[in-house]
Amino acid sequence: MNKLRPTEHLRAAMRLYPDTSRMVDEFRADKGHGLPDWPAWCFMPMAGWYAVVSQANMDKLLPGRRLPPHLITDVGRLAAIGTWRYSQGVYRLDADLQAAIADTIIVGDIPSEVLFRLPEWCVYIETPGRTWCGDTLHGFWCHLEFDVNAHRNELRLLLDTEQSLIPVPVHIGPWTVTEAIDRMASEAAKQAGLANLLFDKNPEQVQQLAADINPLISMLLYLCSDEPDIDDARVPGSSPSRPKPVKTKKGWRLFPADKPRIWTVGGKIGAQLRQSQADLAEQTGRSVKAHLRRGHWHGFWKGPHEGERKFFYRWMMPMIVGGGRDG
Repeated sequence: MNKLRPTEHLRAAMRLYPDTSRMVDEFRADKGHGLPDWPAWCFMPMAGWYAVVSQANMDKLLPGRRLPPHLITDVGRLAAIGTWRYSQGVYRLDADLQAAIADTIIVGDIPSEVLFRLPEWCVYIETPGRTWCGDTLHGFWCHLEFDVNAHRNELRLLLDTEQSLIPVPVHIGPWTVTEAIDRMASEAAKQAGLANLLFDKNPEQVQQLAADINPLISMLLYLCSDEPDIDDARVPGSSPSRPKPVKTKKGWRLFPADKPRIWTVGGKIGAQLRQSQADLAEQTGRSVKAHLRRGHWHGFWKGPHEGERKFFYRWMMPMIVGGGRDG
């Protein structure tokens, strides 16, 4: 197997923070006891990762046991990579599916309740051909954060660019992508390290950042949608899931995955998209894109009006229009 970028970054992170496993076990064992409780969809809050980074840099702490700005970003990096370490799922989207999903605009509020269905605590999605601020974007990690102090839910992205790893927190709630970025910018202004790494808040940069993040969130929404086309070529029919604790002599423990696992995403749908494009080209002999209606997200509630209802979220494929009765 060729070297995978997320695996190389994981090795580098564990060299910097070799005590990660022990501290993670201790924090998770103390969840809801000595420490505040947090939702099951969050592997470990950022406060725990802050403690791991602080413990390894005791000689660099500022008064009040605060991390200096240049180490604040390490918290975001370690939180993503350290969480991903326990499943190591690498998601490879079919090229045509990824292009179609990236072109799907999220209209209205972010369906935040869907994002809580991430197939693993942290995922890594490869993004061949994409860029971020002019730099190659190889992929990105994503996990969910529960701020134990503010009781705020966040979508945490870690962008794997050619030059650096860039943490981007996205506040999720009943608001649009642009508003989510605006909220993040306001919070970033309070944290010099993050603010300097991303941008100085102004409307143009907020809009641009929202436009850049929209395709990434669309890819995540597909993984979290109902019946996503995800498979493992080596173990057909399997599905990603969160690792289970193992009972040991020292109590229940979570063990990191032995190696990364490659998940192919959209193989069947990608083939359907290519077939539709070929059929349309044969019918019209004209540009395919001009005759495709853009894909879109469709969400709906299902269940009795008085009782438990479930929210379904699906990505609707681009539709061929104007191709006659056969189209």
